[in-house]
Amino acid sequence: MKSTIDEIRSFAVRCFSNARGSHDWDHTERVFNLCMHIGRAEGADLHVLEIASYLHDVGRSYEDESKGEICHAEKGAEMARELLATHQISDEQKAIIIHCIRSHRFRGNHQPETLEAKVLFDADKLDAIGAVGIARTFLFAGEVGAKLHNPHIEPEDTEPYSEEDTGYREYKLKLSRIKDRMLTTEGRRMAEERHQFMEMYFDRLTEEHEGRK
Repeated sequence: MKSTIDEIRSFAVRCFSNARGSHDWDHTERVFNLCMHIGRAEGADLHVLEIASYLHDVGRSYEDESKGEICHAEKGAEMARELLATHQISDEQKAIIIHCIRSHRFRGNHQPETLEAKVLFDADKLDAIGAVGIARTFLFAGEVGAKLHNPHIEPEDTEPYSEEDTGYREYKLKLSRIKDRMLTTEGRRMAEERHQFMEMYFDRLTEEHEGRK
């Protein structure tokens, strides 16, 4: 199993050779660490989670290059199926890994059904909130050329992957809703704490931007 893990990890690392900072290999490593923590707390299959976490974003570059037209979860599941076919992993584990990848996206069309898929979903979402999540959302905003803040237009009226795709827009439309979407007990506990920190930050951002603090 160790050589299989090493080969899969090496494949995943190569997929991020030209990745943007907001969705680079560092994100995958943080998701892996969260998967191991939540997986142990929830009693999930850690071997499945290790592979799924390494592969969950291998299709990300396709989504970025297409400006969101290609779903990275769907593409990643296709890539994982081809890769796993060459390794000695049980058919059941392969199916769960592919399902984990396909269903991990917040805006995706597939619901996590297995425990491992729920753990990966929660781990991926946790990395989008809290202190790390704030840093990532502004990093992404910079990557697409967005403004620092844009209080003169409602977030719902703005376009993604544009100068209006600010960190605050991401917070209002996605990050603020994540804690209510968590699927595991440990994930919910961690999300609540990270959400509170994030909420305080964006309240403070608004106050400072308006010159009230």
